[in-house]
Amino acid sequence: MNFEQNIEKLYAMMSKCELCPKRCGANRNKGQKGLCRTSDKILIASANVHTGEEPPISAERGSGTIFFSNCTLNCVFCQNYPISQLGNGREISVEELADTMLGLQDKGVHNINFVTPTHYSADVAKAVYLAKKKGLDIPVLSNTSGYERVETLKLLEGLVDIYLPDIKYSDNELAFKYSGVKDYAEVNQAALKEMKRQVGNLGFDADGVAKRGLLIRHMVLPENLENTRNALKFIAEELSRETYVSLMSQYHPANKSGEFKELSRNLTKQEYDKALEYLHEFGLENGWTQEIEE
Repeated sequence: MNFEQNIEKLYAMMSKCELCPKRCGANRNKGQKGLCRTSDKILIASANVHTGEEPPISAERGSGTIFFSNCTLNCVFCQNYPISQLGNGREISVEELADTMLGLQDKGVHNINFVTPTHYSADVAKAVYLAKKKGLDIPVLSNTSGYERVETLKLLEGLVDIYLPDIKYSDNELAFKYSGVKDYAEVNQAALKEMKRQVGNLGFDADGVAKRGLLIRHMVLPENLENTRNALKFIAEELSRETYVSLMSQYHPANKSGEFKELSRNLTKQEYDKALEYLHEFGLENGWTQEIEE
């Protein structure tokens, strides 16, 4: 696999940007901002040891999490909106990003965890390539909204060990209503299939730490249980019942969610219990669930 050639292709895609499914056409290599509000500069909000991910991701020593600023979506309920939509962060070079990974590895983390890296795919690929040449030898994890172009994902093959995407929506009307895109469902489903092709089901070392594979997150939204049912149905029937799923109950109103009556409250225990029933209905036994208060 020619990583240098793939990195060149990713940068070429930024000249009339088509890294993400929006394909906005901005010349980001010349400093023009795309619909992701990002130009040719890398902005990160933080780079820390994080212990709050799923058990095989954080494990005992934590995940080396790098939060990128801005995002390809505009989710009204985003709980990280100061980073994803307001663009809070600091500028960093590709070389500094590579060194940041190595610094996190020196702290003993189990993996490098890129959060919302899609619009920085070229820079991330180059930084990982440089870091690997300097001694990075822990898994690289891509933690995304799941709104990805298959063409971009293919150019990342071999540089990403673990994919941790969302499946936010199985319903495009909801996707447009809450995140501003009309094609999330089909784009997301194609992306998940490509991720599965590249890395397979989640695999672990002898200590139960994730080493390679696919782990899909789905956050249950209030009053949107049919969306959850159909998302889980897709995973079971189109990917595999062996797929690892993280079913999240942590929804709470944030950002602009107060503009939508159904999103103006926390998830109820009854709603989450129903989502758990769907997991069993479709035979999805691998993964993690969360506690929820009455």
